[in-house]
Amino acid sequence: MINERPHPLAGFPVTITGTGSFLPGKPIPATEVDYYLGELTEAPEKVRKWLHRIKGLMHELVEVDYYHFAIDPETRKFTEDNVTMSVKAAREALLDAEMEAGDIELIAYGSAHQDQMPTASVRIQEALGIEQCAEFSIHANCTSAYKAFLLASDLIRNGRYKNALVLSSGMSSSELVAEYYNQPKVRKEELFLRYFLSDGASAMILRAGDESGHGLLVDYTYIESIGGKKPSAMGNKRPAYWMNPREEYDLGYHHLAQMFQEELSANFHEENGSVFLKGLKRMLANHPVDIDRIRFFQVNFPSKHISELILDECGTLGIARNTLYTKMASMGYIGPPMAFLCLDRIRKEEKLKKGDVILSFVTEVSKFMQAGYILQQK
Repeated sequence: MINERPHPLAGFPVTITGTGSFLPGKPIPATEVDYYLGELTEAPEKVRKWLHRIKGLMHELVEVDYYHFAIDPETRKFTEDNVTMSVKAAREALLDAEMEAGDIELIAYGSAHQDQMPTASVRIQEALGIEQCAEFSIHANCTSAYKAFLLASDLIRNGRYKNALVLSSGMSSSELVAEYYNQPKVRKEELFLRYFLSDGASAMILRAGDESGHGLLVDYTYIESIGGKKPSAMGNKRPAYWMNPREEYDLGYHHLAQMFQEELSANFHEENGSVFLKGLKRMLANHPVDIDRIRFFQVNFPSKHISELILDECGTLGIARNTLYTKMASMGYIGPPMAFLCLDRIRKEEKLKKGDVILSFVTEVSKFMQAGYILQQK
């Protein structure tokens, strides 16, 4: 057996030393969503009538006033993609951390899902001009950013790398524009996503053993999947192999759908609490935290209504309602990048004191994967 010495960085603390974010275009009022995404003029009549009725209700439910879409409503052309938005967020994070792109040892990218080859992480590497580094891409809906964060922080803590660029992006508009749908095949559950999803990207820099005395210390990261016996509540109908594109379009298998509230609620709420609350309890059992030191609680849900219900439950743990931190009203829900974007805003817009704790947890509904993290201001 080879007797290897421990890496000199093994067990070092991991610190967030830089953050960045990017939102495409100008803020779009809720009343202009259909102008940017396009009217569904060829959908079945019943679906169009339902869509007309649901618009006002969706605004009341999600309470989003402005969105960001990477699309020109006149030319119908996209102005950004997942890679270009990620690169812009990454450059801002590098500037904030006072680092050069060439110094990055690891790129960890998370997105809802991806079909391209080569994968996004190496495309981002190329765009940033990084000749050589480690990289990986993770696609797990809204937990993907958390999983990229967990892997990067663990690899740094274990001494494999000294730093990492962790980033995420969401280009929801590309699956929501009228031109994407086979409109005669469209169903109701494939359309209300148009009224809370948005586009954007965010990034952060992690470092091992940072001596600056500033930054957010990564106390703990957590992931789990509790959907082994639950039905998928969000996704498309694509099989686990490549279909003929024409057949896929004709059948409408590419349409992204989500269960209605009643069906979703039946799988989200369980005896003695929601899956969110139970998952959060498991995370805090693994890594207890002084609840009184929680300054911000990031609940990454695409609806203020659901976040409010979750806060009612979390009150049983002693988490104060006024710790909720969300920016969804001003930008829509950008999916996986929302977690890092909120961190970026907290670092740059709030006055954190030494010892302040940021707690974050998320439940995604494609298969009820969950994730979270605990950070502390140094």
